[in-house]
Amino acid sequence: MLTSSAIFDPVDISGHRNNTAISSATETGAGAFNVWGNSFAAEYLPEGESLVHVAGVPFRFPPVCEGPDNVRCAGQFIPVPEGRYDWVHVLAAAERRCEDTVELSFGDGSVDAEPLRVSDFWAAPAWFGEVKAFESPVMHYPHHVQRGVSAVMWAQRVPVTRRADLAGVRFPRNIAVHVFAVTLQRGQS
Repeated sequence: MLTSSAIFDPVDISGHRNNTAISSATETGAGAFNVWGNSFAAEYLPEGESLVHVAGVPFRFPPVCEGPDNVRCAGQFIPVPEGRYDWVHVLAAAERRCEDTVELSFGDGSVDAEPLRVSDFWAAPAWFGEVKAFESPVMHYPHHVQRGVSAVMWAQRVPVTRRADLAGVRFPRNIAVHVFAVTLQRGQS
């Protein structure tokens, strides 16, 4: 349960975005979430670079229809404002249901591996207890809008169990996992 005294720190991942997964209905070919060139319909998602809240957690939504909008995970290291956190929250989607590992790096040099589980973006249920963050009731293909097939973005969290200052997060080497936003949550003081 989130309390009003919890502190959230959205993380800037803009320098790591390497994939475009959101397109407009007039430019469906601009997205390439997966090998088929599918993408989320921008018309049903929040405004680019806006602050959005999912289940009480604030996220900085990525730019929309302005180039790369997500990190297709390939082992990127994301430095974070060093501090003690309880959770790493992510807005994410997977090309299929994925279970992988993130590495949490701490200021003292220690590294913990924690699970990252993300359900399929393709009209699927939440297999891992995530919260449905956003849903596009249509899916974009390179040359058309496919009605009746939705695309889902999930809010998932990763625990930070070590009582030390977190310094960075290394994403998995799994290009089927796409991260759109990251927010850190501190515990109560």
